[in-house]
Amino acid sequence: MSSTTSHILSVLRERLGLKAAPAFYRSPIFLSSLAMGAVVWFVLPFLVVVQPLPWLQIFSRPFFVAVLWQPAVEELLFRGCVQGWLSTHGWGRQSFVGISIANLLTSVVFSGAHLATHSLPWALSTLFPSLLFGVLRDRFGSVFPPLALHIIYNAGYFLLTGGLSLA
Repeated sequence: MSSTTSHILSVLRERLGLKAAPAFYRSPIFLSSLAMGAVVWFVLPFLVVVQPLPWLQIFSRPFFVAVLWQPAVEELLFRGCVQGWLSTHGWGRQSFVGISIANLLTSVVFSGAHLATHSLPWALSTLFPSLLFGVLRDRFGSVFPPLALHIIYNAGYFLLTGGLSLA
């Protein structure tokens, strides 16, 4: 591989956040984000009717798509491409209360994209998790921490409501 190609691939990996984030799972921000997810899962049955996913459906294609495939595609597109590109601009790196402008804009687009298949309240409910994913992307410079959190959030959500949402 030529040095030019190697350089291009290196820049692309950097911009998309395709780099290791050692021990991100021990970070206080990641751990507190996990705790917030657990609180939401605990409160969810008091807010909406839940129908836990039957255990055999955990091995189904719809569960695989909802828990692994969709988060991977969304994180590569939104946190990798969109937030990565917006972060290359000085104004995109400016932040307010720890949330960069790149993260805020990416999260608005992320929530808006969910309008294609979901109701307005459901799409809006993706804004806060998206901001958390973006904070992790900014903090670690990698898509892997937000991807891990997104997978865990989706797994918890679909395990609780999967009977209704994966049918």
